[in-house]
Amino acid sequence: MSQQMPSFFEQQGLQLLLFGGKGGVGKTTCATAAALRISALAPSRSLLLVSTDPAHSVRDSLAGYAPPGNLQVLELDAQQYLVAFREQNGPMLREIAAAGTFLDDEDINQFLRLSLPGLDELMAFFEISSWVEARRYDCIVVDTAPSGHTLRLLAMPELIRRWLGMLEVLLAKRRYMRRVFSRDSSPDRLDLFVSKWKSSLQRMESLLRDPARSQFVPVTIAEPLGVHVTLALFKDLLGRKIPVSDLIVNRLHFESDCLACSAAASGEQFQIQQLMAKIEVPCPAWGIELFAEEVCGLERLSAFWEHARLLSRTPVSAAGPGLSYEPAVLHPAAPPSPGMRFVLFAGKGGVGKTTLSCITAVRLARDFPEKRVLLFSTDPAHSLSACLQAEIGPRPTVLFLGLTAMEIDAQAEFAKLKARYAEDLECFLESVSRAFDLTFDRVVLEKMMDMAPPGLDEIMALTRIMEFLVRDSYDLFVLDCAPTGHLIRLLELPELINEWLKAFFNLFLKYERILRLPGFAEELVGISRNLKKLRKLLRDPDASVLYAVSIPTRMALEETKDLVAACDRMGIAVPLMFLNLMTPPGDCRLCSSLRRRELLVVESFRRTFPEKQQTLVYRQPEIAGLERLEKFGRRFYQPAIQEMVSRDAS
Repeated sequence: MSQQMPSFFEQQGLQLLLFGGKGGVGKTTCATAAALRISALAPSRSLLLVSTDPAHSVRDSLAGYAPPGNLQVLELDAQQYLVAFREQNGPMLREIAAAGTFLDDEDINQFLRLSLPGLDELMAFFEISSWVEARRYDCIVVDTAPSGHTLRLLAMPELIRRWLGMLEVLLAKRRYMRRVFSRDSSPDRLDLFVSKWKSSLQRMESLLRDPARSQFVPVTIAEPLGVHVTLALFKDLLGRKIPVSDLIVNRLHFESDCLACSAAASGEQFQIQQLMAKIEVPCPAWGIELFAEEVCGLERLSAFWEHARLLSRTPVSAAGPGLSYEPAVLHPAAPPSPGMRFVLFAGKGGVGKTTLSCITAVRLARDFPEKRVLLFSTDPAHSLSACLQAEIGPRPTVLFLGLTAMEIDAQAEFAKLKARYAEDLECFLESVSRAFDLTFDRVVLEKMMDMAPPGLDEIMALTRIMEFLVRDSYDLFVLDCAPTGHLIRLLELPELINEWLKAFFNLFLKYERILRLPGFAEELVGISRNLKKLRKLLRDPDASVLYAVSIPTRMALEETKDLVAACDRMGIAVPLMFLNLMTPPGDCRLCSSLRRRELLVVESFRRTFPEKQQTLVYRQPEIAGLERLEKFGRRFYQPAIQEMVSRDAS
């Protein structure tokens, strides 16, 4: 009898297969292994394995192996496709921009250009859409970026619809003039250009919602943060009517005589039942065991899905805290100094950034009770609430005297800016309506904010911190950052946002006698000012540090290299690295094998970053809630100054 397998291996008509989930759960491994298996099962079908994660790791996963002839591999270069898009469509966009408002073609062209910044989600959506539409491949397997990033990819249809809506508005006056003076109402080449993109968008949306042709496969691990993010992902997919065929729960501990492995397995079973009980749609869950060796290269990837097991829904009792290992940390670092203003935790998804940022914030608040500490999440897929075991949202939440936490709602921040723009614009249009006929220009101006570059909302979330700083609301900020690729892009975005702000300022100066939006202009000036202050602070090693969080795997090492290189380019200090989730000493074959492999990677970290302090953190039962966070905060860092003084005195 053949082994049961996830249903996507049996769907012959599948054109699009997307793997997504929290960072660090094994999406790349699942996607790569699935593409290899499908290519072997259907050698006559042409396949593409594509990565949309800005921190690519597909080729690292293949480890030099050349895929079979019917499978192509692509790590999508967003900038390359952006250049091609502009070269191909730029002249047409410029002509549309000149279609007729009191704004000249250069005014509009600036916004059209800046609204396509080359962000990975947008260019990935354009490219994948074109490949599917042209039937260039029989099936495309997508290794998506971590959850927050993936949700932006799936939200691209709405962004593109707004962008196309602006083009339609720009053409409206031209169409009217043609009807009046030429008696011609037939679509011309500019109309056809926009219609082509609208049709392509509709076909892509139809594909994403067709379970016979497209499937989204969430990948997770059985721990509270993984469950929290996966439930949010399921909710979003359900809201967008995107079908989910199977759920993959990766890196599970199965039967073992080892106490550490058994304790881990018990906790995992409890989390699996919690997850399956809360999923709103019936979906088979498949478990994949934790392998002693890193899953990379042809042999291990080809055997990966042979280890899939259908998980049961049998309830289990709540798991206890599990085993704790001593020592929890090797080479503990000194905690951040009380004079620091910003402490950022960054790294690959799933390496423990949220946990370490929470531990650090609690430790700093206890060590320096006179300081006001703000723990702040900039990750689109927030998980502070799960780690702190408290309801954290877009408003500051006091956890105890001296410590406040906040998960910024970037989209809500941007909505406030749009509301201010709409309010000022309405006042302006009412004031000039008697003197000018702005029938078409009105709609163009109303649509202008729809052309803000993707990522502006997140930049606004970061500049919100500067408002707290200017008002002296908090003394020290601990930031739980988005996964590496997203963070690097976010830190580099200020250049783009500056250009967008300049475009608006130039518009106000050029038409200062006509276009007056005082409240909105004041908002933009504030954003620009805060952006400059933020960049200056991040580049001051006495005010800001970034702690790189990683795990002992080769792929994590490569991604950490990218992160450190990006920080070097931007002048951000990275004095400390946490190598998290180390396997503790153990006698079982799995623990021993994992530990040997990890120690080799630790040595590679030391050789690669010899000048940086590196703290090793053993894998622990889930650290959540203020009590456990405070307990581990005393282990993760060296004693505070006052503790050492007290010991010396005694």
